[in-house]
Amino acid sequence: MRKDWDEYFMDFAILAAARSGCLSRQVGCVIVNNNRIIATGYNAAPVGVTECTSRGYCLRQNCPSGTNLEKCFAVHAEQNALAQCAKYGISCEGAVLYVTTQPCTRCLKMIINAGIKEVVFLEAYSDELSLYLAKESGIGIRQFTRK
Repeated sequence: MRKDWDEYFMDFAILAAARSGCLSRQVGCVIVNNNRIIATGYNAAPVGVTECTSRGYCLRQNCPSGTNLEKCFAVHAEQNALAQCAKYGISCEGAVLYVTTQPCTRCLKMIINAGIKEVVFLEAYSDELSLYLAKESGIGIRQFTRK
């Protein structure tokens, strides 16, 4: 059976997550415009900075989930995909972002300002403010379910 667009693009986000350099959570993202992938991202350290997988430890290993996000070597998958668009001069206006984990509040703020019209996420993340901001800004956000 042929996959629908949501399944197709979420599978690419899952594949992108396999490149993650994070020891605790592997997240992948694709940005799609007119059913074409315009950028991919995964959570990883910035260019030139050693990944946690290579270091063998995580700065946040003793922090509760969702806290002390600044104490991390990694850039979030969504941030990396948006940075890729910025680096290569690709507009995100009206695009759909597929991501394996619901965006945190910081990422959602960037997603909104980049002009993304909808976010489709695989796994929920405990961040009610993120969902509130999506609703207030008018951006579509929904959890993906396989058919």
